[in-house]
Amino acid sequence: MVLKDSFINLLEKKDISRITIKELCEDADINRATFYAHYSDQYDLMERIQDELLDNIADYLAAYTKDELATLPVDTVEHIFEYIKENARLCKLLLSERGDLNFQKRVLMMVYEKNINDLIKNGVTSREDAEYIYAFTLTGCVGVIQKWLNDNMVKSPRYMAETITMLTTAGAKNTIAHT
Repeated sequence: MVLKDSFINLLEKKDISRITIKELCEDADINRATFYAHYSDQYDLMERIQDELLDNIADYLAAYTKDELATLPVDTVEHIFEYIKENARLCKLLLSERGDLNFQKRVLMMVYEKNINDLIKNGVTSREDAEYIYAFTLTGCVGVIQKWLNDNMVKSPRYMAETITMLTTAGAKNTIAHT
């Protein structure tokens, strides 16, 4: 999508609030009427791009059963890292200071309630402790992804998946054992 690529190019240079529809359309070689036929403004375009990214991740996760997610966590996380790598420019922007904090919240909420409820339902811990564990784990994961992107993804998706899986499962297990 030419418009999406042009938008990403502009976001790499300046904040979304400083991007004009005129320059976006000129860069994408489309007229403004075409843009406004699909989007209300640059923020609407950003939200739609975010929706597409989150929908793709959700579709990927939905393809796994609950048992597969539990027994193949490294494989699952590796595929997510591969997807992030394929969309590195966009992910790096969305998770940077130029990105949208709402996007980061949406990423965190994508699996938040399900995981909290699983911890509580299984009698592993209280809701309050589960929320602390989950908040710490997910913000840590986002931080690791940001660092990986900023380091130009030198480590393989498999290595990153193994690292995150080890950090999150060992950390959560130790915390639960002490609550």
